[in-house]
Amino acid sequence: MTEPRRRSVLLGRLSLPERTFVADALRAETVGGVLLLIAAVVALIWANTPLHESYETVREFHFGPASPGLNLSVQHWAADGLLAVFFFVAGIELKRELVAGELRTPSAAALPVIAAVCGMAVPALVYTVVNAVGGGALNGWAVPTATDIAFALAVLAVIGTSLPSALRAFLLTLAVVDDLFAILIIAVFFTSSIDFVALGAAALGLLVFWLLLRKGVRGWYIYVPLALVNWGLMYNSGVHATIAGVTMGLMLRCHRRDGEQHSPGEHIEHLVRPVSAGLAVPLFALFSAGVAVSGGALTDVFSQPETLGVVLGLVAGKAVGVFGGTWIAARFTRAELNPDLKWPDVLAVASLAGIGFTVSLLIGELAFTENTVLADEVKAAVLIGSLIAAVLSGILLKLRNNKYRVMCEDEERDEDGDGIPDIYEQDKPEYHLRMAEILERKAGEHRRLAELARGGSARGGD
Repeated sequence: MTEPRRRSVLLGRLSLPERTFVADALRAETVGGVLLLIAAVVALIWANTPLHESYETVREFHFGPASPGLNLSVQHWAADGLLAVFFFVAGIELKRELVAGELRTPSAAALPVIAAVCGMAVPALVYTVVNAVGGGALNGWAVPTATDIAFALAVLAVIGTSLPSALRAFLLTLAVVDDLFAILIIAVFFTSSIDFVALGAAALGLLVFWLLLRKGVRGWYIYVPLALVNWGLMYNSGVHATIAGVTMGLMLRCHRRDGEQHSPGEHIEHLVRPVSAGLAVPLFALFSAGVAVSGGALTDVFSQPETLGVVLGLVAGKAVGVFGGTWIAARFTRAELNPDLKWPDVLAVASLAGIGFTVSLLIGELAFTENTVLADEVKAAVLIGSLIAAVLSGILLKLRNNKYRVMCEDEERDEDGDGIPDIYEQDKPEYHLRMAEILERKAGEHRRLAELARGGSARGGD
């Protein structure tokens, strides 16, 4: 009689290498998220004080070479240039997830992919329904679909809550898949006209970039100028320039070869992530989040269909979508939720995914580029929706913080001081080597006993 197949565990304990990678990645994102939060606050203060004219002057200041069509405003340089660095890192993260992380096998990828797809589809549906009923503009449907992992982690840092590594990894992978679909949305739905000559030249430049990587050519002085050329060509093609960033990130090798401590992708991500999290994204926030927020403007956010759709999409749509997608994945894969966690924990993380700052602001600019007043109102809606989602998720997480703290302490405990948490002791190579030696010794003893028994039997026969 065959034993029944064991059900897989949903949001179970990570392997030690994966847990270490997630911890390092989220530590950098948390620092960047705090800087992002500071930049957003500075932008709001700057835009809502008597200094607001200087804010507009700086934001609209143009610089750059005019002949290749790159004489852009500071705001455009931040949105099209600096965010290309952000999406370059996102491309590396996605590549790593595909070859070594949670997305490397279909069974492991099912949960974050289903949760991310539902977490984008439901907010888009909420926005569409609200605007179809209220007679608003439907072209902002994609604004509430994005999750900002850096801002979400900054909220965790501010409210001082612990979060088990399994939930943190789920949030990180969810945001990576979210970024992938956001990139596709930008490329497909927000490209109005295409210059095929520039696009072909960009494709050729990306091919050269890939061939150099394949040949093992090294040197930042080769890749950085080539990346800038590819970015400029992509910008002039009419396709959003950040697509060049994510494409080059996806080209990097993210699996380790024999003798390598880090893959090229991991090494470059380690170098570029501080630039992305500490400079590119905060500067984008500084020149995009500065919208006038008066009492009347706050009232308009909840009365206009476009802005109300964004708020409801982020707050309700994201929570329902991510939670529902996770439940569906568990239901149809017959997976059991980690016994240390409860479904309200999943709901709290789903609510945290409603913080859609950076990419939501970018999509808001792209969706309402012809109506700057409405674009600013939608930005205000993104800020308010993200704030409400942060407060709600913070409350839900605080209710379970004592349980999370105990789980985190168990994950960190290292009583023998060997640098490996005790819960991973049986995952150590030394442990497996020791067990193999013990089994081999026992097998040898059994062989000797068998030989002695056979020798005794032979003498007895004589």
